[in-house]
Amino acid sequence: MPRVSAAVLNYDGRHHLERLLPSLAKQTHPDLDVVVVDNGSRDDSVSWLGANWPEVEIVALAANVGITPALNICVRAARGDLVLLLNNDVELEPDCVAELVAALQRQPASAVAAPKLLDMNSRDVIDGAGDTYTWAGQADRRGHGMLDRGQFDDPAEVFGACGGAALYRHAAIEQVGLFDERFFAMYEDVDWSFRAQLRGWSCVYVPTARAYHAGSATVGAISDFSLYHNWRNAPWVVVKNYPASALVRHAPALLWGQLLTLAMALRRGWVLILLRAWRDALRGMPAVLRDRREVQRYRTRTARELDAVIGR
Repeated sequence: MPRVSAAVLNYDGRHHLERLLPSLAKQTHPDLDVVVVDNGSRDDSVSWLGANWPEVEIVALAANVGITPALNICVRAARGDLVLLLNNDVELEPDCVAELVAALQRQPASAVAAPKLLDMNSRDVIDGAGDTYTWAGQADRRGHGMLDRGQFDDPAEVFGACGGAALYRHAAIEQVGLFDERFFAMYEDVDWSFRAQLRGWSCVYVPTARAYHAGSATVGAISDFSLYHNWRNAPWVVVKNYPASALVRHAPALLWGQLLTLAMALRRGWVLILLRAWRDALRGMPAVLRDRREVQRYRTRTARELDAVIGR
């Protein structure tokens, strides 16, 4: 039976931990340990954990280092064969981990397993059934916001998994690498999924593994912070990961997508955020291009093969 390490990323989330940790304690998978990486919380998360959850390992960071660096600390702190990465704002049904483990055992080519995420407050609404990605450079959660009528109750191969609740194969992390800390926050899981796909790994969606997600409880659904990092990081995913043939073939769609983003930013008063994001994306491109050489060097799939999991 593979050992699973659940690594929880927490920031000012004691109230979330009060819901998440009991759900982890009830998991039916027999070999599960838990570590909480506290990202410089200003609330009493660390002291509360020490007093109430002595069996949980705590990695307390002195300051907030950003979401992506903290996720890598979670990965490094996890000692299991499989790494269950969790944001603090989720709750798992008792069989969730066992179902994810079983899926990875059935499919040795899968790097990561994605649970069926439902909305924490409206539990008949889908938060995400695996992640999607299009050649226009747009990432999304499959089925997000839809009423759950069973339309996503079949297992499926998907582009990727939301890094806030997913089970990763440690061997895949060793091959693909850690999350790119240049991203700081947002799109780091999309970038990792793309790199895994390029290396020949897949992602499996497991509908029988159910969890509930509060949704952007820490960073906010729409904020200057989230808009900036989404808009800055999305072009880096494209430049770093697209095979050259895909860049040529999908250049019109990529350009059109950026023009639509500009139109939306103008309409909603976000244009200064977008321009700052574009500026900083360009400033970071030399380093991204250096990484691109390494990523493409180890690519085993062609752009046409990636069409199976990347939409138009």
